[in-house]
Amino acid sequence: MYIYDQHDSQILNERVKQFRGQTERYLEGNLKAEEFLPLRLQNGLYIQRLAPMLRVNVPYGMINSAQLRKLAHIARHYDKGYCHISTRQNVQFNWPNLAEVPDILAELSEVNMHATQSSGNCIRNTTSDQFAGIAGDETVDPRPYCELIRQWSSFHPEFAFLPRKFKIAVTGAESDRAAIQVHDIGLRVKQNAAGETGFQVYVGGGLGRTPVVGQVICEFLPEQDLLTYLEAILRVYNLLGNRENKYKARIKILVRALGIDVFREKVEQQWAQVKDGPSKVPGAEIERLKSFFTAPAYETLSADAGVAEVTSLAAENKAFARWLERNTHAHKIAGYVAVSLSLKPTGVAPGDITDSQLEAIADLADAYSFGEVRTTHEQNIVLGDVKRSDLPELWQKLKDNGFATPNIGTLTDMICCPGGDYCSLANAKSIPIAEDIQRTFDDLDYLYDLGPIDLNISGCMNACGHHHVGNIGILGVDKKGAEFYQIQLGGQVGNSTTLGKVLGPAFSQAEIPDVIQKLVGVYVNQRGEGESFVETYNRIGMEPFKEQVYAKAD
Repeated sequence: MYIYDQHDSQILNERVKQFRGQTERYLEGNLKAEEFLPLRLQNGLYIQRLAPMLRVNVPYGMINSAQLRKLAHIARHYDKGYCHISTRQNVQFNWPNLAEVPDILAELSEVNMHATQSSGNCIRNTTSDQFAGIAGDETVDPRPYCELIRQWSSFHPEFAFLPRKFKIAVTGAESDRAAIQVHDIGLRVKQNAAGETGFQVYVGGGLGRTPVVGQVICEFLPEQDLLTYLEAILRVYNLLGNRENKYKARIKILVRALGIDVFREKVEQQWAQVKDGPSKVPGAEIERLKSFFTAPAYETLSADAGVAEVTSLAAENKAFARWLERNTHAHKIAGYVAVSLSLKPTGVAPGDITDSQLEAIADLADAYSFGEVRTTHEQNIVLGDVKRSDLPELWQKLKDNGFATPNIGTLTDMICCPGGDYCSLANAKSIPIAEDIQRTFDDLDYLYDLGPIDLNISGCMNACGHHHVGNIGILGVDKKGAEFYQIQLGGQVGNSTTLGKVLGPAFSQAEIPDVIQKLVGVYVNQRGEGESFVETYNRIGMEPFKEQVYAKAD
């Protein structure tokens, strides 16, 4: 895991001091609201429905136990005792006092954390696969390249005021768990036939009001050219992006307007100017960054280490067996597994976590996973390096702290934005919908029989809940001042990213649980052997679902 050096620390401390002065001037009335707006956004501070919201960066989802304890302290002393894991792997505080935000930023800097560029029209936090560095299907560990992008993009003067926000995701695995096709730039680290490392580059993806799946602009970009090529893409966007209409300002609109071939030509023209410039990455720098992500002190274990005792307990204890099947994941090191801590128990807003739970996770990380955890796009937490023989003991401690809900990958492991309970942009509430569905589908055996179903909920068209790529997507809409919910079907994210299609007219909140039950019922009745929900949908199409949901009662 990368530790900030003296340059990072100096820049961060100067930024905290700068923002403290800006905040004081604003509160004293010496800085107008419109002048303070871009300054607070550059420091991760939004104004939501009821209070400010502070978004804290978690670069590529990696966080250590000291940082978890600091987040717990901030939640307890500056907020209401909890925080929220976002779909971009960041942490959000929903109730900070504006006057105390500089103090929060100062405390974060003590553990190498910050909120810089977590909002605003700049390059945001770079995200990656929650199993980066430990997944068996990984070709290249993407984290050193994520760190390279972080260092390059932080405070980059040319890209501090882009037409709109800009997001980059990186994966190094055969199975894309970083959603690279729905980012402004998506990068797949790969190796060519000669064994050289490079990148397949996607551009122009994104969700929101105009959802678009990104297109390949470069099949193989040598690793030393990564930053210069990114710079060329961003220069084209900075020069030609729409600055008059924020709804048409994302790079996806520009790529669609020009066409990928013309856009590629413009990028090549810009790249010719910078390709051999100072941003070309020396091999020594790549190796230096790789040195920050060395393997922890794994024990030398056999492939079957711990299997007998774990198998024996699973045979005796159905609850443990369920958790073992759903919440543990294969690891590239023999005798180790990754463990997902579910933040989706019924009655809790998906992704929310309390101060005491943060401290409990820090203790568990120290005891079982070399002091590190990962945040996920699905709003959960992962202990990445757990010895298989420790699973029985760990499971008991996870149960005691509310993290052992065995629902990872099921319908109730849903993605959900904060919605109208917090966000001033939302058309409708999201959290009550999530709870209604969780309570409706409370039979774990039934959930397991259904298999993997991605259900995503957004409170508005900004799509923070990624409803466009849910197998079942739910979008909050406003109908003459009332909250209603539109259903989309058939979305998926991964190697074959697909955008969902609208089922039909929207429903009231009270109708949603019954609608989801009917949709699932169609799947159960129509599925073929071993078919997932989205596979059945792709085979039979929308009409059977629509007929069932909108059928008139006799």
